Amino acid sequence: MTHPGSSLPAFRQRALIAIEDIRLQTALDGATGRFSSARQAALGDYPQAGELRDRLKAIRAATLARLAEHLQTFERNAQAAGAQVHWASSAEEACQAVLAIAARHQVTLAAKSKSMATEEIGLNRALQEAGIRPVETDLGEWIIQLAEESPYHIIAPAIHKTRGQVAELFRRESGRDDIPADIPALTAEARRMLREKFLAAGLGISGGNLLVAETGSVVLVTNEGNGRMVTSAPPVHIAVVGIEKVAPTWDDAAVWLSLLARSATGQPLSIYTSIITGPARPGDPDGPQEVHVLLVDNGRSRLLGTQYEEVLQCIRCGACLNVCPVYREAGGHAYGSPYSGPIGAVISPLLFGLEPYAALPQASSLCGACLDVCPVRIDLPRMLLALRADEVAQGILPRPERAAERTAARVMASPRLYRLAARLLRQGQRPLRQGGHLRLPPQLHPAPGRELPSLAPRPFRAIWQDELEHDS
Repeated sequence: MTHPGSSLPAFRQRALIAIEDIRLQTALDGATGRFSSARQAALGDYPQAGELRDRLKAIRAATLARLAEHLQTFERNAQAAGAQVHWASSAEEACQAVLAIAARHQVTLAAKSKSMATEEIGLNRALQEAGIRPVETDLGEWIIQLAEESPYHIIAPAIHKTRGQVAELFRRESGRDDIPADIPALTAEARRMLREKFLAAGLGISGGNLLVAETGSVVLVTNEGNGRMVTSAPPVHIAVVGIEKVAPTWDDAAVWLSLLARSATGQPLSIYTSIITGPARPGDPDGPQEVHVLLVDNGRSRLLGTQYEEVLQCIRCGACLNVCPVYREAGGHAYGSPYSGPIGAVISPLLFGLEPYAALPQASSLCGACLDVCPVRIDLPRMLLALRADEVAQGILPRPERAAERTAARVMASPRLYRLAARLLRQGQRPLRQGGHLRLPPQLHPAPGRELPSLAPRPFRAIWQDELEHDS
Protein backbone atom coordinates (compact mmCIF):
# COMPACT_ATOMS: atom_id res chain seq x y z
CA MET A 1 0.00 0.00 0.00
CA THR A 2 1.39 3.39 -1.01
CA HIS A 3 -0.37 6.73 -0.87
CA PRO A 4 1.24 10.09 -1.67
CA GLY A 5 0.49 11.50 1.78
CA SER A 6 -0.22 15.13 2.60
CA SER A 7 2.68 16.98 4.12
CA LEU A 8 1.87 20.65 4.62
CA PRO A 9 3.68 21.91 1.48
CA ALA A 10 2.26 19.09 -0.69
CA PHE A 11 -1.30 19.63 0.50
CA ARG A 12 -1.10 23.37 -0.02
CA GLN A 13 0.36 22.99 -3.48
CA ARG A 14 -2.32 20.51 -4.59
CA ALA A 15 -5.05 22.63 -3.01
CA LEU A 16 -3.83 25.79 -4.78
CA ILE A 17 -3.87 24.00 -8.13
CA ALA A 18 -7.47 22.93 -7.49
CA ILE A 19 -8.57 26.37 -6.32
CA GLU A 20 -7.22 28.03 -9.46
CA ASP A 21 -8.95 25.51 -11.76
CA ILE A 22 -12.25 27.22 -12.67
CA ARG A 23 -13.63 24.15 -14.45
CA LEU A 24 -12.89 21.97 -11.43
CA GLN A 25 -14.41 24.48 -9.01
CA THR A 26 -17.57 24.58 -11.10
CA ALA A 27 -17.79 20.77 -11.10
CA LEU A 28 -17.20 20.58 -7.34
CA ASP A 29 -19.78 23.25 -6.54
CA GLY A 30 -22.37 21.61 -8.77
CA ALA A 31 -21.91 18.03 -7.56
CA THR A 32 -21.54 18.71 -3.84
CA GLY A 33 -24.39 21.22 -3.96
CA ARG A 34 -26.72 18.69 -5.59
CA PHE A 35 -25.81 16.00 -3.07
CA SER A 36 -26.36 18.38 -0.14
CA SER A 37 -29.71 19.60 -1.42
CA ALA A 38 -30.90 16.04 -2.11
CA ARG A 39 -29.84 14.92 1.37
CA GLN A 40 -31.64 17.82 3.01
CA ALA A 41 -34.82 17.12 1.06
CA ALA A 42 -34.72 13.37 1.77
CA LEU A 43 -34.26 13.79 5.51
CA GLY A 44 -36.70 16.69 5.60
CA ASP A 45 -39.40 14.37 4.25
CA TYR A 46 -38.58 11.78 6.92
CA PRO A 47 -40.07 12.95 10.26
CA GLN A 48 -38.17 10.39 12.33
CA ALA A 49 -34.75 11.26 10.85
CA GLY A 50 -33.37 12.75 14.08
CA GLU A 51 -34.49 9.81 16.18
CA LEU A 52 -33.12 7.40 13.58
CA ARG A 53 -29.72 9.11 13.67
CA ASP A 54 -29.65 8.79 17.46
CA ARG A 55 -30.56 5.12 17.17
CA LEU A 56 -27.85 4.44 14.57
CA LYS A 57 -25.34 6.20 16.81
CA ALA A 58 -26.28 3.93 19.71
CA ILE A 59 -26.14 0.82 17.48
CA ARG A 60 -22.70 1.65 16.12
CA ALA A 61 -21.28 2.50 19.55
CA ALA A 62 -22.66 -0.68 21.13
CA THR A 63 -21.39 -2.78 18.21
CA LEU A 64 -17.85 -1.45 18.49
CA ALA A 65 -17.89 -2.10 22.24
CA ARG A 66 -18.35 -5.83 21.47
CA LEU A 67 -16.77 -5.91 18.02
CA ALA A 68 -14.83 -9.16 18.42
CA GLU A 69 -17.98 -11.02 19.52
CA HIS A 70 -20.01 -9.76 16.55
CA LEU A 71 -17.27 -10.59 14.07
CA GLN A 72 -17.02 -14.12 15.43
CA THR A 73 -20.79 -14.47 15.06
CA PHE A 74 -20.53 -13.23 11.48
CA GLU A 75 -17.73 -15.68 10.71
CA ARG A 76 -19.63 -18.61 12.16
CA ASN A 77 -22.82 -17.85 10.24
CA ALA A 78 -21.04 -16.97 6.99
CA GLN A 79 -19.18 -20.29 7.08
CA ALA A 80 -22.43 -22.12 7.84
CA ALA A 81 -23.84 -20.55 4.66
CA GLY A 82 -20.88 -21.85 2.63
CA ALA A 83 -18.69 -18.72 2.48
CA GLN A 84 -15.00 -18.75 3.39
CA VAL A 85 -13.85 -16.04 5.83
CA HIS A 86 -10.30 -14.67 5.90
CA TRP A 87 -8.67 -12.21 8.28
CA ALA A 88 -5.98 -9.66 7.40
CA SER A 89 -4.22 -7.49 9.97
CA SER A 90 -2.58 -5.23 7.37
CA ALA A 91 -2.96 -4.04 3.80
CA GLU A 92 -0.14 -6.34 2.73
CA GLU A 93 -1.81 -9.38 4.29
CA ALA A 94 -5.10 -8.46 2.63
CA CYS A 95 -3.49 -8.24 -0.81
CA GLN A 96 -1.67 -11.53 -0.29
CA ALA A 97 -4.94 -13.26 0.67
CA VAL A 98 -6.59 -12.09 -2.56
CA LEU A 99 -3.57 -13.09 -4.63
CA ALA A 100 -3.54 -16.56 -3.06
CA ILE A 101 -7.17 -17.14 -4.03
CA ALA A 102 -6.53 -15.79 -7.53
CA ALA A 103 -3.47 -18.03 -7.98
CA ARG A 104 -5.42 -21.09 -6.89
CA HIS A 105 -7.91 -20.44 -9.67
CA GLN A 106 -5.30 -19.27 -12.23
CA VAL A 107 -7.04 -15.92 -12.61
CA THR A 108 -5.73 -13.46 -15.20
CA LEU A 109 -8.68 -11.00 -15.25
CA ALA A 110 -10.58 -9.65 -12.24
CA ALA A 111 -13.77 -7.59 -12.46
CA LYS A 112 -14.12 -5.15 -9.59
CA SER A 113 -17.06 -3.29 -8.13
CA LYS A 114 -16.58 0.06 -6.36
CA SER A 115 -14.71 -0.40 -3.10
CA MET A 116 -12.93 2.10 -0.86
CA ALA A 117 -11.37 -0.79 1.08
CA THR A 118 -9.54 -2.08 -2.02
CA GLU A 119 -8.37 1.49 -2.73
CA GLU A 120 -7.11 1.67 0.85
CA ILE A 121 -5.02 -1.49 0.61
CA GLY A 122 -3.70 -0.77 -2.89
CA LEU A 123 -5.18 -3.96 -4.33
CA ASN A 124 -5.11 -2.93 -8.00
CA ARG A 125 -1.36 -2.43 -7.94
CA ALA A 126 -0.83 -5.77 -6.19
CA LEU A 127 -2.96 -7.54 -8.81
CA GLN A 128 -1.11 -5.89 -11.69
CA GLU A 129 2.27 -6.81 -10.22
CA ALA A 130 1.07 -10.42 -10.03
CA GLY A 131 0.10 -10.41 -13.72
CA ILE A 132 -3.65 -10.08 -13.10
CA ARG A 133 -5.57 -7.34 -14.87
CA PRO A 134 -8.09 -5.60 -12.60
CA VAL A 135 -10.98 -3.85 -14.35
CA GLU A 136 -13.13 -1.37 -12.43
CA THR A 137 -16.74 -1.70 -13.54
CA ASP A 138 -18.39 1.12 -11.62
CA LEU A 139 -18.57 3.84 -14.27
CA GLY A 140 -16.88 6.50 -12.13
CA GLU A 141 -14.19 4.12 -10.90
CA TRP A 142 -13.54 2.90 -14.45
CA ILE A 143 -13.14 6.48 -15.66
CA ILE A 144 -10.51 7.28 -13.04
CA GLN A 145 -8.80 3.93 -13.67
CA LEU A 146 -8.47 4.84 -17.35
CA ALA A 147 -7.14 8.26 -16.28
CA GLU A 148 -4.72 6.56 -13.84
CA GLU A 149 -6.03 8.66 -10.96
CA SER A 150 -7.42 8.03 -7.49
CA PRO A 151 -11.06 8.67 -6.45
CA TYR A 152 -12.04 12.29 -6.02
CA HIS A 153 -15.05 11.64 -3.78
CA ILE A 154 -16.11 8.69 -1.62
CA ILE A 155 -19.36 8.10 -3.51
CA ALA A 156 -18.70 9.95 -6.78
CA PRO A 157 -15.10 9.18 -7.74
CA ALA A 158 -15.12 11.03 -11.07
CA ILE A 159 -17.04 14.23 -10.27
CA HIS A 160 -14.04 16.27 -11.46
CA LYS A 161 -14.21 14.94 -15.04
CA THR A 162 -16.11 16.60 -17.88
CA ARG A 163 -17.96 14.59 -20.51
CA GLY A 164 -15.33 15.71 -23.02
CA GLN A 165 -12.53 14.29 -20.90
CA VAL A 166 -14.48 11.05 -20.44
CA ALA A 167 -15.05 10.77 -24.19
CA GLU A 168 -11.34 11.18 -24.83
CA LEU A 169 -10.54 8.43 -22.31
CA PHE A 170 -13.07 6.10 -23.97
CA ARG A 171 -11.65 6.83 -27.43
CA ARG A 172 -8.18 5.97 -26.24
CA GLU A 173 -9.35 2.76 -24.57
CA SER A 174 -11.49 1.55 -27.49
CA GLY A 175 -9.22 2.73 -30.30
CA ARG A 176 -12.21 4.47 -31.90
CA ASP A 177 -12.34 8.15 -32.82
CA ASP A 178 -16.12 8.35 -33.38
CA ILE A 179 -17.31 8.31 -29.74
CA PRO A 180 -19.20 11.59 -29.12
CA ALA A 181 -19.09 13.55 -25.87
CA ASP A 182 -22.73 12.72 -25.28
CA ILE A 183 -23.85 11.10 -22.03
CA PRO A 184 -26.18 8.43 -23.53
CA ALA A 185 -23.50 7.53 -26.08
CA LEU A 186 -20.79 7.37 -23.39
CA THR A 187 -22.84 5.10 -21.14
CA ALA A 188 -23.70 2.84 -24.07
CA GLU A 189 -20.02 2.60 -25.00
CA ALA A 190 -19.07 1.82 -21.40
CA ARG A 191 -21.70 -0.92 -21.29
CA ARG A 192 -20.39 -2.41 -24.53
CA MET A 193 -16.76 -2.44 -23.42
CA LEU A 194 -17.40 -3.64 -19.88
CA ARG A 195 -19.96 -6.37 -20.59
CA GLU A 196 -17.32 -8.67 -22.07
CA LYS A 197 -15.14 -8.16 -18.98
CA PHE A 198 -17.83 -9.54 -16.67
CA LEU A 199 -18.13 -12.68 -18.76
CA ALA A 200 -14.39 -13.22 -19.16
CA ALA A 201 -13.32 -12.51 -15.57
CA GLY A 202 -12.28 -15.45 -13.44
CA LEU A 203 -12.67 -13.43 -10.26
CA GLY A 204 -15.14 -10.81 -9.04
CA ILE A 205 -13.99 -8.43 -6.30
CA SER A 206 -16.29 -6.12 -4.35
CA GLY A 207 -16.32 -4.20 -1.13
CA GLY A 208 -19.17 -4.37 1.34
CA ASN A 209 -21.30 -1.59 2.77
CA LEU A 210 -22.05 -3.69 5.80
CA LEU A 211 -21.93 -7.21 7.19
CA VAL A 212 -24.89 -8.75 9.02
CA ALA A 213 -23.67 -11.04 11.78
CA GLU A 214 -27.09 -12.63 12.31
CA THR A 215 -26.99 -14.44 8.95
CA GLY A 216 -23.36 -14.06 7.82
CA SER A 217 -24.45 -11.85 4.92
CA VAL A 218 -22.61 -9.17 2.94
CA VAL A 219 -24.74 -6.20 1.87
CA LEU A 220 -23.77 -4.16 -1.20
CA VAL A 221 -25.45 -0.85 -2.00
CA THR A 222 -25.01 0.49 -5.54
CA ASN A 223 -26.78 2.60 -8.16
CA GLU A 224 -25.46 0.63 -11.12
CA GLY A 225 -26.08 -2.97 -12.15
CA ASN A 226 -22.36 -3.63 -12.39
CA GLY A 227 -22.18 -4.63 -8.72
CA ARG A 228 -24.48 -7.60 -9.24
CA MET A 229 -22.61 -8.60 -12.40
CA VAL A 230 -19.34 -8.65 -10.44
CA THR A 231 -20.80 -10.79 -7.66
CA SER A 232 -22.71 -13.23 -9.87
CA ALA A 233 -21.01 -13.70 -13.27
CA PRO A 234 -17.43 -14.69 -12.29
CA PRO A 235 -17.07 -18.14 -10.68
CA VAL A 236 -15.31 -16.74 -7.60
CA HIS A 237 -16.30 -13.69 -5.56
CA ILE A 238 -14.21 -11.93 -2.91
CA ALA A 239 -15.74 -9.21 -0.69
CA VAL A 240 -13.11 -7.00 0.96
CA VAL A 241 -14.59 -5.31 4.04
CA GLY A 242 -13.23 -3.36 7.01
CA ILE A 243 -13.83 -5.10 10.35
CA GLU A 244 -15.85 -2.16 11.72
CA LYS A 245 -18.64 -2.53 9.15
CA VAL A 246 -20.70 -5.12 10.99
CA ALA A 247 -24.32 -4.88 12.12
CA PRO A 248 -25.36 -7.47 14.72
CA THR A 249 -28.91 -8.02 13.38
CA TRP A 250 -31.09 -7.25 10.38
CA ASP A 251 -33.04 -4.76 12.50
CA ASP A 252 -29.77 -2.87 13.04
CA ALA A 253 -28.95 -3.14 9.34
CA ALA A 254 -32.36 -1.67 8.45
CA VAL A 255 -31.58 1.48 10.46
CA TRP A 256 -28.17 1.70 8.75
CA LEU A 257 -29.66 1.34 5.26
CA SER A 258 -32.46 3.82 5.99
CA LEU A 259 -29.88 6.56 6.54
CA LEU A 260 -27.11 5.54 4.14
CA ALA A 261 -28.69 6.43 0.79
CA ARG A 262 -30.57 9.43 2.18
CA SER A 263 -27.32 10.88 3.52
CA ALA A 264 -25.28 10.02 0.45
CA THR A 265 -27.45 10.84 -2.56
CA GLY A 266 -30.85 11.81 -1.16
CA GLN A 267 -32.50 8.54 -2.20
CA PRO A 268 -34.82 6.63 0.17
CA LEU A 269 -32.87 3.54 -0.87
CA SER A 270 -30.22 2.94 -3.49
CA ILE A 271 -31.35 1.36 -6.75
CA TYR A 272 -29.59 -1.93 -6.02
CA THR A 273 -29.33 -3.37 -2.51
CA SER A 274 -27.73 -6.80 -2.89
CA ILE A 275 -27.49 -9.38 -0.12
CA ILE A 276 -24.91 -12.13 -0.53
CA THR A 277 -25.13 -15.09 1.82
CA GLY A 278 -22.71 -17.78 0.67
CA PRO A 279 -22.19 -19.15 -2.86
CA ALA A 280 -24.83 -20.25 -5.35
CA ARG A 281 -27.04 -23.12 -4.24
CA PRO A 282 -27.90 -26.12 -6.42
CA GLY A 283 -30.53 -25.00 -8.90
CA ASP A 284 -29.63 -21.30 -8.76
CA PRO A 285 -29.51 -19.86 -12.31
CA ASP A 286 -26.34 -17.87 -11.56
CA GLY A 287 -23.95 -16.96 -8.79
CA PRO A 288 -20.36 -17.77 -7.85
CA GLN A 289 -19.16 -21.23 -6.97
CA GLU A 290 -17.05 -19.74 -4.17
CA VAL A 291 -17.62 -16.71 -1.93
CA HIS A 292 -14.77 -15.35 0.17
CA VAL A 293 -15.15 -12.58 2.74
CA LEU A 294 -11.88 -10.84 3.61
CA LEU A 295 -12.05 -8.93 6.90
CA VAL A 296 -9.45 -6.17 6.96
CA ASP A 297 -8.09 -4.59 10.13
CA ASN A 298 -5.25 -2.37 8.83
CA GLY A 299 -5.06 -0.30 12.00
CA ARG A 300 -8.73 -0.27 12.97
CA SER A 301 -8.46 -2.42 16.11
CA ARG A 302 -5.72 -0.07 17.31
CA LEU A 303 -8.37 2.67 17.65
CA LEU A 304 -10.75 0.67 19.84
CA GLY A 305 -10.95 2.03 23.37
CA THR A 306 -9.21 5.29 22.43
CA GLN A 307 -10.50 8.82 21.97
CA TYR A 308 -10.62 8.04 18.24
CA GLU A 309 -12.85 4.94 18.39
CA GLU A 310 -15.83 7.04 17.31
CA VAL A 311 -14.40 7.42 13.79
CA LEU A 312 -15.03 3.70 13.23
CA GLN A 313 -18.78 4.42 13.37
CA CYS A 314 -18.54 6.00 9.89
CA ILE A 315 -20.81 4.41 7.25
CA ARG A 316 -18.98 6.10 4.29
CA CYS A 317 -21.92 8.14 3.02
CA GLY A 318 -19.82 11.14 1.97
CA ALA A 319 -22.23 13.71 3.45
CA CYS A 320 -19.42 15.46 5.32
CA LEU A 321 -17.49 16.04 2.08
CA ASN A 322 -20.43 17.79 0.47
CA VAL A 323 -20.68 20.47 3.17
CA CYS A 324 -17.00 20.92 4.00
CA PRO A 325 -15.70 24.35 2.86
CA VAL A 326 -12.15 22.97 2.63
CA TYR A 327 -13.03 19.92 0.52
CA ARG A 328 -15.26 22.02 -1.75
CA GLU A 329 -12.30 24.27 -2.58
CA ALA A 330 -9.27 21.98 -2.30
CA GLY A 331 -10.84 18.92 -3.96
CA GLY A 332 -10.28 15.24 -3.27
CA HIS A 333 -6.77 14.78 -4.68
CA ALA A 334 -5.28 17.40 -2.34
CA TYR A 335 -5.70 14.97 0.55
CA GLY A 336 -3.24 12.43 -0.90
CA SER A 337 -5.37 9.57 0.42
CA PRO A 338 -8.24 7.33 -0.74
CA TYR A 339 -10.29 9.08 1.97
CA SER A 340 -10.81 12.80 1.53
CA GLY A 341 -12.86 15.51 3.20
CA PRO A 342 -13.42 15.72 6.97
CA ILE A 343 -13.61 11.94 7.43
CA GLY A 344 -10.39 11.57 5.45
CA ALA A 345 -8.70 14.26 7.52
CA VAL A 346 -9.29 12.07 10.60
CA ILE A 347 -9.14 8.48 9.33
CA SER A 348 -6.09 8.85 7.07
CA PRO A 349 -3.67 9.98 9.82
CA LEU A 350 -5.06 7.32 12.15
CA LEU A 351 -4.76 4.42 9.68
CA PHE A 352 -1.72 5.46 7.63
CA GLY A 353 0.32 7.53 10.11
CA LEU A 354 0.09 11.05 11.48
CA GLU A 355 3.45 12.24 10.15
CA PRO A 356 2.86 11.54 6.42
CA TYR A 357 -0.62 13.09 6.75
CA ALA A 358 0.28 16.00 9.01
CA ALA A 359 -1.55 18.49 6.79
CA LEU A 360 -4.97 16.91 7.10
CA PRO A 361 -5.87 17.78 10.73
CA GLN A 362 -5.06 21.37 9.78
CA ALA A 363 -7.30 21.20 6.68
CA SER A 364 -10.44 22.25 8.52
CA SER A 365 -12.13 25.48 9.55
CA LEU A 366 -13.71 23.61 12.51
CA CYS A 367 -17.08 25.04 11.42
CA GLY A 368 -18.88 21.89 12.59
CA ALA A 369 -20.86 21.36 9.38
CA CYS A 370 -19.57 17.79 9.14
CA LEU A 371 -20.95 16.98 12.58
CA ASP A 372 -24.30 18.54 11.69
CA VAL A 373 -24.84 16.34 8.62
CA CYS A 374 -23.25 13.07 9.78
CA PRO A 375 -25.95 10.36 10.02
CA VAL A 376 -24.07 8.86 12.97
CA ARG A 377 -23.32 12.25 14.58
CA ILE A 378 -19.57 11.58 14.60
CA ASP A 379 -17.73 14.44 16.30
CA LEU A 380 -15.05 14.97 13.66
CA PRO A 381 -14.15 18.50 14.89
CA ARG A 382 -13.25 17.08 18.31
CA MET A 383 -10.95 14.49 16.75
CA LEU A 384 -9.35 17.03 14.42
CA LEU A 385 -8.41 19.11 17.45
CA ALA A 386 -7.09 16.00 19.21
CA LEU A 387 -4.94 15.13 16.20
CA ARG A 388 -3.57 18.68 16.15
CA ALA A 389 -2.63 18.25 19.81
CA ASP A 390 -0.94 14.93 18.92
CA GLU A 391 1.08 16.69 16.23
CA VAL A 392 2.30 19.24 18.76
CA ALA A 393 3.08 16.56 21.35
CA GLN A 394 5.02 14.49 18.81
CA GLY A 395 6.86 17.48 17.33
CA ILE A 396 5.55 16.71 13.85
CA LEU A 397 4.84 20.26 12.72
CA PRO A 398 7.68 22.06 10.90
CA ARG A 399 10.07 23.86 13.25
CA PRO A 400 9.16 27.40 12.10
CA GLU A 401 5.46 26.69 12.70
CA ARG A 402 6.16 25.21 16.12
CA ALA A 403 8.20 28.28 17.06
CA ALA A 404 5.48 30.62 15.77
CA GLU A 405 2.77 28.80 17.71
CA ARG A 406 4.81 28.77 20.93
CA THR A 407 5.41 32.50 20.56
CA ALA A 408 1.73 33.16 19.84
CA ALA A 409 0.69 31.11 22.88
CA ARG A 410 3.06 33.03 25.12
CA VAL A 411 1.86 36.41 23.82
CA MET A 412 -1.82 35.53 24.08
CA ALA A 413 -1.36 34.26 27.64
CA SER A 414 -0.06 37.64 28.77
CA PRO A 415 -2.35 40.73 28.49
CA ARG A 416 0.68 43.01 28.66
CA LEU A 417 2.54 41.21 25.86
CA TYR A 418 -0.64 40.97 23.80
CA ARG A 419 -1.25 44.72 23.94
CA LEU A 420 2.38 45.45 23.14
CA ALA A 421 2.41 43.06 20.16
CA ALA A 422 -0.85 44.51 18.80
CA ARG A 423 0.56 48.04 19.06
CA LEU A 424 3.77 47.06 17.27
CA LEU A 425 1.88 45.22 14.53
CA ARG A 426 -0.34 48.22 13.90
CA GLN A 427 2.71 50.38 13.43
CA GLY A 428 4.55 47.80 11.31
CA GLN A 429 1.65 47.11 8.93
CA ARG A 430 1.40 50.70 7.66
CA PRO A 431 3.73 50.29 4.64
CA LEU A 432 1.91 47.07 3.64
CA ARG A 433 -1.67 48.22 4.13
CA GLN A 434 -3.82 48.82 1.04
CA GLY A 435 -7.57 49.32 1.29
CA GLY A 436 -8.05 47.36 4.48
CA HIS A 437 -5.83 44.47 3.39
CA LEU A 438 -2.13 43.63 3.65
CA ARG A 439 -0.02 43.18 0.52
CA LEU A 440 2.67 40.73 1.57
CA PRO A 441 5.43 39.20 -0.56
CA PRO A 442 4.44 35.66 -1.64
CA GLN A 443 7.17 34.07 0.46
CA LEU A 444 5.79 35.73 3.62
CA HIS A 445 2.07 35.26 2.94
CA PRO A 446 0.51 32.65 5.29
CA ALA A 447 -2.30 31.85 2.83
CA PRO A 448 -1.27 32.55 -0.79
CA GLY A 449 -4.19 33.32 -3.05
CA ARG A 450 -6.31 34.84 -0.28
CA GLU A 451 -6.59 38.45 0.88
CA LEU A 452 -5.18 39.05 4.35
CA PRO A 453 -7.13 41.68 6.33
CA SER A 454 -5.13 44.31 8.15
CA LEU A 455 -5.53 45.10 11.83
CA ALA A 456 -8.21 47.66 12.65
CA PRO A 457 -6.92 51.17 13.40
CA ARG A 458 -8.23 50.90 16.97
CA PRO A 459 -8.51 47.69 19.00
CA PHE A 460 -11.92 46.47 20.12
CA ARG A 461 -10.79 46.77 23.74
CA ALA A 462 -10.28 50.52 23.33
CA ILE A 463 -13.62 51.00 21.56
CA TRP A 464 -15.41 49.03 24.27
CA GLN A 465 -13.73 51.07 26.99
CA ASP A 466 -14.87 54.28 25.33
CA GLU A 467 -18.44 52.96 25.21
CA LEU A 468 -18.34 52.08 28.90
CA GLU A 469 -17.05 55.52 29.83
CA HIS A 470 -19.67 57.18 27.65
CA ASP A 471 -22.50 55.16 29.23
CA SER A 472 -21.28 55.98 32.72
